[in-house]
Amino acid sequence: MIVRRRWTAAATTAILLSAVLSHPGPGIAAPAAPATPITLSATETALVRMQLLDQAQLDRLVASGADLANRPRARDGRILADLVLTGAQLAALTAQGATAVQIVQRAGDGSRHYADSVRAAQTRTAAGLRAPAAGQRTTAAAAAVDTLQVQQAYWWTTSGQTFLQAQVATTATDDPDVEITVSWRTADGATGSFPLSRFEDSGEYQYHYALPQPVPNRPVQLTATSSLGGVSRAVTPALWPNATPPPLPAGYQKDFIDAYLTPVDIQARIKRLARQYRDLVDVIDLPNQTQGYRRNAVTYLGDPAVSAVVVESVRFGDQGMNGVQVRTVDPGKRNRPLTVGYRDRVLTITLATDTAGKTVSTTDEVAAAINARQPNRFRATVEDGSAGLPMPVAGPARLDDGLQGTEVPARPWTVQALRLGVHRDGSRVGVLAYSQEHAREWATPLVTLEFAERMLANARTDPATRELLEQVDVFVIPTVNPDGANYSFNDYNFQRKNLVNHCTGPTRDPRYRTSWGVDINRNYTVGSYFDGYVGASANCLSGNYAGTAELSEAESRNVIALAQAHPNIKFAMNVHSYGGYFMWPPGAYRADGRVTLPRPSIDESKMFLDSARRIVGAIAQERGTVTWPSQTGPVADVLYSAAGNSADQLYYELGIFAWDFEVGNDRWNPTTGEWEGVGFQPPFDEAHGEAQEYAGGLVEMVRVARDYAAAQAAAG
Repeated sequence: MIVRRRWTAAATTAILLSAVLSHPGPGIAAPAAPATPITLSATETALVRMQLLDQAQLDRLVASGADLANRPRARDGRILADLVLTGAQLAALTAQGATAVQIVQRAGDGSRHYADSVRAAQTRTAAGLRAPAAGQRTTAAAAAVDTLQVQQAYWWTTSGQTFLQAQVATTATDDPDVEITVSWRTADGATGSFPLSRFEDSGEYQYHYALPQPVPNRPVQLTATSSLGGVSRAVTPALWPNATPPPLPAGYQKDFIDAYLTPVDIQARIKRLARQYRDLVDVIDLPNQTQGYRRNAVTYLGDPAVSAVVVESVRFGDQGMNGVQVRTVDPGKRNRPLTVGYRDRVLTITLATDTAGKTVSTTDEVAAAINARQPNRFRATVEDGSAGLPMPVAGPARLDDGLQGTEVPARPWTVQALRLGVHRDGSRVGVLAYSQEHAREWATPLVTLEFAERMLANARTDPATRELLEQVDVFVIPTVNPDGANYSFNDYNFQRKNLVNHCTGPTRDPRYRTSWGVDINRNYTVGSYFDGYVGASANCLSGNYAGTAELSEAESRNVIALAQAHPNIKFAMNVHSYGGYFMWPPGAYRADGRVTLPRPSIDESKMFLDSARRIVGAIAQERGTVTWPSQTGPVADVLYSAAGNSADQLYYELGIFAWDFEVGNDRWNPTTGEWEGVGFQPPFDEAHGEAQEYAGGLVEMVRVARDYAAAQAAAG
């Protein structure tokens, strides 16, 4: 059990500092504080959208290892950041002047939404009904001359509202006080304007920009002006993404997801698809078994509020160590030495005494004695804050691994991939879709499984889908990180990493149990933390911990092993949540000078962008969700530097066109005039909508791969 929570100290590169610190926001007023202040109980955890005082406050949060869930955005000199906070941490931030503006998700909401989704699915099954369609669901002086260049000007309509987004760069790059305003005119003659915010990344000026702004009609002209007198050329905003997939045929089958799916559920779904579609499916057991849903058994010997030693089993708790007792005893005699014995599943530490018969052993001595005399069974560390204190007579305390998932197999896990296609022999261009590298992103395997089942079911009834599976070899890994996902479902909804605990010494204290693990998407080899790139950490308690070495984790090795074993794979999509992004390499840079990994060639850059338009257009077909143009592009430009991510390794080492989804776009609230976050585990109706729209995007990626292969063949 977690006795007390503390801010964890992250390494300076825990998260890409400068990319998130200077991220601009919309040129509209900062949101007003809620009429009733948002509070949490001292021990409650929630994902909270915070309005911070300034960049310095965010700097301090990042340096302390705060769990940033999304890229912060600046508004009127203040910054909106989504943070995973306890009530005590929220109270501390509020006392420092920050304001909570939205509870995006509370701890336990995910478990409730999971249970709700299962109950709803069971009700539909009992009634003999299919799930309803998505539509039925409820520094220096600037130069005297300032030249402005409009880099982006796009518009689109979603849910009946038209939005305009602009990005403008100034030649007065060294002047942090330059203000840029965009003026617009619509087709019906309406006019208006909005300010842009400056965006710096790693200390380097990039551009000015704003979040999408609502406008009354199709914008036909846009001009930017600056406080230095600069005026841009007038431009006509372009329709985004201006791409539409082919219409679905009558009888097209979709909506195969009706509840959140645990890794156990996913394993059963894979088995069922293999039986149901024997002519179209192979199941691939990936070569590196994960640790499994297992942890070492641990307990406090003593009272951590006074003095204690942390005692941990060398073996996992399920390997006969759960329930083992540990105690300290007073021998009741004078001049006795400190001894350690283990018998009948009880570890007994007999404390040393002085000439008067008083116990004199310290916490350090007890920990050292356990490690020296029972090294094959136990590890002991002094509880943080208890060093050098007298060891009390305590116990018996029982070792326990703390895991709550009684229905999860306690053994190493074999991660599985589905291979779909008529010709599963490497003779056709390959596409890889993989998801849930981050455990708490529950909607992501819904996307990949919905995609897989659409392809398989419609191959029997729709000639166009059958043709796709004739021409493309499809690979799907629904859950890359099953151990972390099992922990997220059963123990701690906000778990991001896997379950492998590389921490040593005081950081193995069980109070940090929800901070252990490796960030799988920081554990790859290209542009990694170990190569000097930013966006990952060497601190084992950081949310972005890169591991002990590149590819130290079975989960990351599995993704690369699959791609290496099938060189026909030329396209890949890594599905994450949340925020609504569509991205590609480069995904990392070095801090000094913001030097990114090499940029794709002109031709490949065009391929990435043209394909993105098609895929974003397909996503929008489901319920009008549009991935913003400002969030479409290279990871390092539109999100942050993510050292050691999988897409970079697939692209730079294996020559694969590798993309990233961040499903779960912010939703526009017309009442408040605000974009609102949806979180990692939203109510299932939202997760269902994300699964449907992004599965459509994956189908379009298969078409992109088909067209690419045909063009390559035609070119000889």
